Amino acid sequence: MRNRSVADLMTPNAVTAQPGTTFKEITRLLDEYGITAVPVVDENERTVGVVSEADLLRRQSKEGPSTAATLMTSPAIVARPEWSAVLAARTMDEKKIKRLPVVDDSGRLIGVISRRDILQLFLRRDRAIQEEILEDILTCTLGLSPAALTVDVTDGKVTLSGTLERKSLIPIVVRLCESVDGVVEVVDRLAFERDDTPQERADTPDGGC
Repeated sequence: MRNRSVADLMTPNAVTAQPGTTFKEITRLLDEYGITAVPVVDENERTVGVVSEADLLRRQSKEGPSTAATLMTSPAIVARPEWSAVLAARTMDEKKIKRLPVVDDSGRLIGVISRRDILQLFLRRDRAIQEEILEDILTCTLGLSPAALTVDVTDGKVTLSGTLERKSLIPIVVRLCESVDGVVEVVDRLAFERDDTPQERADTPDGGC
């Protein structure tokens, strides 16, 4: 099972600005390309900051022209190509941003990933999700027979039914299914033949009346 990475989802050849790009030019770039932020790169294509719509709206009157260098948020919050989509989404949520520049080991810009790019995961076909669960999770990862379980997928909602040999396998199967790209919910209707989970021992008082 392989989850898609930032490198799989990002938009390469990102629209960029340079430190000297003016306020008006940045506004035009955002409007022309339908984006909410633009990375600012130096002469070596290294990301030095980001100018967002919020940065433009916060602009205050200053002497001299407003440029990317004076408007940008720096240092830029960036992603790495090997990151998972989950990590990129979590970073955007924590930092309250909509796009992340993607940089290589030297800090050079190689693309941009946005919330919209990550949402593409949830447009994945139900059939593809079902095949990954049956082939990658049940057969390859857990060594189970696909015939042992029924996997139904509708609009990203996975319903698992059937009988497993051991009860302890149920949370493992559910957790692995939840990690599949495009899954929005897992409904557990699994039964088991043998309860191999640890049983809590009742406290027994020592002696007394």
